[in-house]
Amino acid sequence: MKIKNVVVVGAGMMGNALAQVFASDPDLNVILKTRTLKEDRWDPIIKNLDIMIARGAATEEEKQRILSSIKFVTDDAEAYTDADFIIECYPEVMEMKQDLFAHIEKFCRNDCILATNTSVMSPTEISEKCEHKERVVGAHFWNPGHLIPLVEVVKSNYTSDEVIEATMALLEKVGKKPILCKKDVPGFVANRLQHALWREAFYMVENGIADPKTVDDACKYGPGLRWPIMGPMENSDLVGIDLTYNIHKYILKHLADNHEPSYLLQDMLSRGDLGMKSGKGWQEWTPEQVEESNRRLREYLIDYTASNKQKQ
Repeated sequence: MKIKNVVVVGAGMMGNALAQVFASDPDLNVILKTRTLKEDRWDPIIKNLDIMIARGAATEEEKQRILSSIKFVTDDAEAYTDADFIIECYPEVMEMKQDLFAHIEKFCRNDCILATNTSVMSPTEISEKCEHKERVVGAHFWNPGHLIPLVEVVKSNYTSDEVIEATMALLEKVGKKPILCKKDVPGFVANRLQHALWREAFYMVENGIADPKTVDDACKYGPGLRWPIMGPMENSDLVGIDLTYNIHKYILKHLADNHEPSYLLQDMLSRGDLGMKSGKGWQEWTPEQVEESNRRLREYLIDYTASNKQKQ
């Protein structure tokens, strides 16, 4: 299945990032489907590229080529008729996603792949109103979508092997690191891992074992340094299956196993403490601290991108 024409539906933060990613491949034509043609529609993509250029993760030539490869379109027929791969970046509302794909099917070819960028919702359920359910697949980009390599490709109960293979190949072609979630389960792969860690982190704070900063420091300056190179399965092989078994036999009964959110989350919600957006969550945040946290993350990811680019 050859993919040439890519359509991104929705020109929000993720939609702009995904259009930039696909347009980075000179072999692809990219349409960004939007409801209206705003005068400042190019600004988010230009800003992303300018920051990357400033830190050596992109060049001015690449910026101009990417911008020239993206076309903003409002008309349904113009956007969908010749598409080979369509990915939606709609709000996380099930009925909206279902209706969108059912509507798109009125215009696109029967062999066009329909991908959903949902981070939590079931691709199987999203495809329920589609006539050709076998061409619907999950493709969860992690935010910021133009910088984080991971994309979770999620096989629904109907997705064909051909669609999975074509989607994985396309993502690899544009420089992403796709992984396959073989079953349509809540949280897919990465969010299940992430929130298992969060559950234990919240449990330790809740029970006075450590304060929030200590928990963060334990991750950032300990196992977190290994994670870009060595995941949990490889790490288990490194220390030995026998040691892994013995540790688990001792420690698992002591770990958090709650099936409801931590009561501390409910307490913070009741007080209106929503994290960075309100200035207080697990810790207090000034506007300057929020900007500094976001800046450090962006620069780290951009430098990571630049480093990988130099190795290629």
